[in-house]
Amino acid sequence: MKKNLALIALMLAICGFCNKAIAGGVGYINYTKVQDNYAFAQSAIKEVDAKRLELQQYMVDKEKQYKALDTPLKKQNFEDATAREFNAKQEALMKLQAQKGEQVYNKIQAAAKQVLVEQKLDAILDYNAVFIGGVDITDLVIQKLKAMP
Repeated sequence: MKKNLALIALMLAICGFCNKAIAGGVGYINYTKVQDNYAFAQSAIKEVDAKRLELQQYMVDKEKQYKALDTPLKKQNFEDATAREFNAKQEALMKLQAQKGEQVYNKIQAAAKQVLVEQKLDAILDYNAVFIGGVDITDLVIQKLKAMP
């Protein structure tokens, strides 16, 4: 009986030790802070903003042209053509925004994966999802991104 109790105690101790050795913990990241400190993300945002301003200027120019038209038929034709052009430009802007957002996300995710492996973490969550505990890896990810070509 004593041997069984000793064996059970030994097994529990080994299991407890193994669980601690295997479990790396959870990291969390402030994605917005990473974006704000990542030059590639900032240039992507500026590029999208520049295209958005171009679209706004396009509409200002078209409004001036519209006011110069003198007949209802010319105005209707102009509105139709402008609406088609605007929709095409707006769709291109949305595609650019999605493309740049995906590029930024993929680069940040790649850096976060490197940190996950290096820090032997089990998972990385958004900092808003963590109530208590975890390891803040935001600065480590920023350092990784700055070191990337």
